[in-house]
Amino acid sequence: MVGYAILWTACQPFKTDTFQKFPANKADNVNPDTHLVLTFSETPTLGTSGKIRIFDAETNMLVDSLDLSIPPGPTEPNREKAPYIASPYSYVSTNFTNANTQPGTPSGGALPTSNAYQLTIIGRFTDGFHFYPVIIHNSVATLYPHHNLLEYNKTYYVEVDSSVFRLPHQKFNGLYGEQAWRFSTKKEAPNKNAHQLVVAADGTGDFNTVQGAVDFVPDYQNERTTIFIKNGRYEEIVYFRNKWNVTFLGESRDSVWVGYPNNEVFNPHPVNISTNEKPGTFPSRRVAFAADNCKGIHLVNMTLESVNEKPAQAEGLLLNGSENIVYNVTILGSGDALQSNGSAYYENVRLTGFGDNVLGRGPAFFKNCELISFYGPHMWIRNTEANHGNVFVDCIFRMQGEQETVIARTTDNNRGGYPYCEAVLLNCKLQGVRPEGWGVKGNATSNIHYWEFNSTNLLDGMPIDASQRHPISRQLTMEKDAEIIRNYSNPAYVLEGWEPVLEEQALDK
Repeated sequence: MVGYAILWTACQPFKTDTFQKFPANKADNVNPDTHLVLTFSETPTLGTSGKIRIFDAETNMLVDSLDLSIPPGPTEPNREKAPYIASPYSYVSTNFTNANTQPGTPSGGALPTSNAYQLTIIGRFTDGFHFYPVIIHNSVATLYPHHNLLEYNKTYYVEVDSSVFRLPHQKFNGLYGEQAWRFSTKKEAPNKNAHQLVVAADGTGDFNTVQGAVDFVPDYQNERTTIFIKNGRYEEIVYFRNKWNVTFLGESRDSVWVGYPNNEVFNPHPVNISTNEKPGTFPSRRVAFAADNCKGIHLVNMTLESVNEKPAQAEGLLLNGSENIVYNVTILGSGDALQSNGSAYYENVRLTGFGDNVLGRGPAFFKNCELISFYGPHMWIRNTEANHGNVFVDCIFRMQGEQETVIARTTDNNRGGYPYCEAVLLNCKLQGVRPEGWGVKGNATSNIHYWEFNSTNLLDGMPIDASQRHPISRQLTMEKDAEIIRNYSNPAYVLEGWEPVLEEQALDK
């Protein structure tokens, strides 16, 4: 096959490829948060040199530049330094003053270093995330400008060097000049008081990206804003902080997909950050979708996925804050699946990962949820005595494949430990759980709550054989523990007095 390809290319002249552009050339009314998409007639490969440049058509000023000679991010763990800088966009133009590009509060004070990798600011709160400037799926190449550099009421033109793409049977000549690919953005942003926003990947909404929409929402607002996300694929890291009362409402659970190939190696914790984060400075950058120091966030009808080729530390969702709700959502992690810190309610949620699928400090209440693990424990609980941990009512725990695991692992993991960790299962169905049920490490176990009531086998519905359960765990009975069962069946008891309620318009979808 290799020889045939060489003979063919030697005998046949290259044709110039034709491709579709999004936004279309000379398009108007384009959202400033748009991605740039080229759809080829065959599958391209990405070059290792060349630039993608965006210019202001009125002034010919360079607004953004993506240099393919800069690697996207680390591929091997490196704990020597934090590869982040304070102003990733400073190389574009010394005269550039768009306030939206300022990183704001650094993520816990990450040490600045050189620009060794691609960097973009997400959520206006960190020192820069590593990212892929171009992602290719089959014949579609999506180009990702740096965040928040394009503005309303502007005309831009795009240049793409010929070395950016290689095609197997045709030649990519690049895009050059003011007329090859130009578009004009919308005259103005949505009304600043708008509480209904629409995200559509095809550009028919108020925003093209989920991040663009949530960036528009003011911090600490008392009135609820609903971001309606139309069916589509949204390949982006979503990170935001200090948002109150925001509903992310997907058009349908299986057709609204938000995800990214992010992980702890690609976007590692800064090494100079301790675990004692201040609110709004949580240092984790490895997640596909993250809400930090947020209150009243509702996620409804969507799929959130951390996409990686092999198991990695990379949750699909991270929630930090209080009074947050996740309803009718699928969460897939390429390692862990969910990290939940602060009061949160989960209903009709499916979690799939490779172990430690539920991390966090709690309290968290799960109802009618399904937890699927490929080989590791279903959770690693980190709550202290200050609040409850994880409570599961009418949930399913199962393994993918023939391996068996434990419901949770504890306690010290060779570190400080969580001697008050709590996991309570009420009326849950189990499959692939080892006879001891619970993994235990360390000696500080007297205050641990590993409680089960009416656990049954998923396959046949029969009561589980609890005779070999770990001795620190406890099988609750209605005769002796009616009050405990009643209390832990009540979300408000677990969630610090908060009674979770989802607004009617979300439930109607």
